[in-house]
Amino acid sequence: MERESFGAAGRFWMDDEAPAAGGLDPGYARGSRRRSPWGRRYARPRDDFAPPDTHARTYAALDLGTNNCRLLVARPTDTSFRVVDAFSRIIRLGEGVSQTGRLSEPAIERALEALAICRDKMHDRGVARAHLIATEACRAALNGAEFVERVRQVVGLDLEVINRELEATLAATGCTPLIDPEAEGVVLFDIGGGSSEIVLMGSEPAESGPPLPTMRAWASLPVGVVVLAERYGGIAVDRALFERMVDDVAQYVRSFAASHLADVSERVHLLGTSGTVTTIAGVHLRLRRYERRRVDGCWMLDHEIAQVIEELLAMDHAARADNPCIGPERADLVLAGCAILEAIRRAFPSKRLRVADRGLREGILIQMMRKDRVWSHAAQST
Repeated sequence: MERESFGAAGRFWMDDEAPAAGGLDPGYARGSRRRSPWGRRYARPRDDFAPPDTHARTYAALDLGTNNCRLLVARPTDTSFRVVDAFSRIIRLGEGVSQTGRLSEPAIERALEALAICRDKMHDRGVARAHLIATEACRAALNGAEFVERVRQVVGLDLEVINRELEATLAATGCTPLIDPEAEGVVLFDIGGGSSEIVLMGSEPAESGPPLPTMRAWASLPVGVVVLAERYGGIAVDRALFERMVDDVAQYVRSFAASHLADVSERVHLLGTSGTVTTIAGVHLRLRRYERRRVDGCWMLDHEIAQVIEELLAMDHAARADNPCIGPERADLVLAGCAILEAIRRAFPSKRLRVADRGLREGILIQMMRKDRVWSHAAQST
């Protein structure tokens, strides 16, 4: 459910009610400070900031996943939206959850710091409408609800832990503009940290704004890059270990593929959204640094994907960490992601894959703006 304003979407501490803070980059430490109940200090907006302008139609979407914390702040345009601010940080909130069943204290601290930065960005941009979600790590952890309450009290943001069906729907909504209009549909997949979603879908024109997704079937797999890497290890991965990871994932993909493979023709293409597919695209393009404008929407052929996976398997951990499109934070996760991708490719053979550097956050923004009829209003005024 969308949050109507910052009265519900994310409470900003003002004056002396705040469990104020430090412990962040100096640029984010603002206003007066005092200790939180947990002894950590977190930034908060300056007390002399003007309240958000609720008529500016500035929207925010935050996705707190198992591996990443991501924020988009955007304003609507005539047919879509324009991003005015963004934030992304690998926090590994779900680290160890598959083994202990709980979010660890170091992971929680990393998440709180990232969320405090997101809160300040939303405040600075005068966000009037926001939807802040958490996914698999908070769904799976025994202390997930306790963590959400801690975020509310310490950072002042209300997170909604969404179910897997809504997660798949939001990813589909965000990626729909990348469906080839000549195709009969797509197999969309979102490889996450704690789970992965597969959606068989198409699209249809909307009266205004981006196209609408038509979801024919979906499934959520209880494996993501963090879960798989913790299960098999991500430092030293040879061909035999990689194939074991693929087989592990394949058991979850088979039943969905068996039920729906007949619906997948040669005119259906793959559409992937995740750090795994954007990383593979960046390696394929030989980028010296990651460039979203070159990756988002690019096409890869089947043999090109296979070639990149072989290259990554041939690298040791240090070489993967040195690659500018992987880096040290993803070096132990990228081959687990490739194994999930390989299981999906084998279940749904396709000659081509479109890469999406978009997904949940864009889907959240589109849903909020569509509900507010911002594009209908724009169409009526022209």
